[in-house]
Amino acid sequence: MAPSVVQTKTYDRPPQKQELLNEFAGKPLKALRTPAMIIDRNIFAQNCARMHEKAAQWGANFRAHLKTHKTAEGTRLQLVSSAQKTTAVVVSTLMEAWEVVRAGLVADGTVSDILYGLPIAINKIADLSSLRDEVASHGAVIRILIDHPDQVRFLEAFEKQQPSVRRWSAFVKVDGGQKRAGVSPASPFFESLLPLLFESPAISLYGFYCHAGNSYASTSFPQASSVLSAEVEAVNTAAGLALAVLSNTHSNGAHEQPFVLAVGSTPTAHAASTETKAQLASVLNGTLELHAGNYPMLDLQQLHTNLVDRSRVAQRVLATVISYYPGRGAGGSDEAMCDAGAIAMSKDTGPSGVFGEVIGRPWSLGRISQEHGILTRSTPAKSTGNDKLSADDGGDKLELGSMVEIVGQHACLTAAAYPWYYVVDSSVDGGSDCVQDIWVPWKGW
Repeated sequence: MAPSVVQTKTYDRPPQKQELLNEFAGKPLKALRTPAMIIDRNIFAQNCARMHEKAAQWGANFRAHLKTHKTAEGTRLQLVSSAQKTTAVVVSTLMEAWEVVRAGLVADGTVSDILYGLPIAINKIADLSSLRDEVASHGAVIRILIDHPDQVRFLEAFEKQQPSVRRWSAFVKVDGGQKRAGVSPASPFFESLLPLLFESPAISLYGFYCHAGNSYASTSFPQASSVLSAEVEAVNTAAGLALAVLSNTHSNGAHEQPFVLAVGSTPTAHAASTETKAQLASVLNGTLELHAGNYPMLDLQQLHTNLVDRSRVAQRVLATVISYYPGRGAGGSDEAMCDAGAIAMSKDTGPSGVFGEVIGRPWSLGRISQEHGILTRSTPAKSTGNDKLSADDGGDKLELGSMVEIVGQHACLTAAAYPWYYVVDSSVDGGSDCVQDIWVPWKGW
């Protein structure tokens, strides 16, 4: 039977959520224009609850990173789950921070602590200052990252222009060996930074923050837990050195609470447990805080760590097969073309070398161009009596006009391509195949 022709509206401007709901709520996924990002709200929420449980088992507070989905709806699920709640978030852009406020998440108390997750830039200070004033009226706080003396000097110069000098609540960004951002506690640079922080009238040192970007190469619980231990060691060493400096420095309000030792990434956060808590051999020079961001949605990158299974992946991209090429592939296998390319999936690949895997079918997204992708066989096709591959790939041929669901390598970059997400809900009868909600992500920097 030929597939039905899908007709959807073409927008000449970014539509609002209610406008999208009016058009798509209750519609089957097969009626959507592709490529389309699909999120299962039930799985997303379950992943959030599991992460809260992990933090509790590890004896840590939790700070949710919003960078993967960038939505108000996803933020609420991350912060208030069936297991626990938190009010602390990390944002990767100022737009995310402002949209958290505009969504009412600060006013209603859902969010009370916002960390801007990049070392502060001189051209972001005024904006962050306005944001700080905005959230302060609701009793919330803005925190920043520092990893260079000039950042302190920028803040001091800015504050001198204000009616009164205020202290910025700051983490020191610690490099635990990943060489992404931050300063190593073992470096002379770190030793010179600490006195400057404690003597500055513009800084209140809140704690030390590490992100284990190298943890994504983990393929087992022991590997991820080893990286987690290394993170803790890095921030704990930094805090110990800071306490030593502080004992010989008149801080004058530059430090007023136990240091917060912030660590995490999705793989290391998945490794946080009662077992890994028992491995914390040294006395901690502060209180633990765990952070992660990808965990509500997950992807092939996270599956490769072997810390989660496929049933927990909450997102996929819906694509349409637009052409088919019998015998063109490796060993005479078939290939197909779909309408999801680099912009819809990102150009990230993992150990498998593919850009995505088709759910429930022996096909992968093997090659991509800007607006289209080439689907290749991920398992050998059945052979005929003359040892040539069957033209229909053993019954797995993809029909033109049919739809496939693809899990990509990196959910964060994939999600960034879409102006809105179609939300399904596997906890609702029939909810996995019909649009239950629309989430519109925050765009811009």
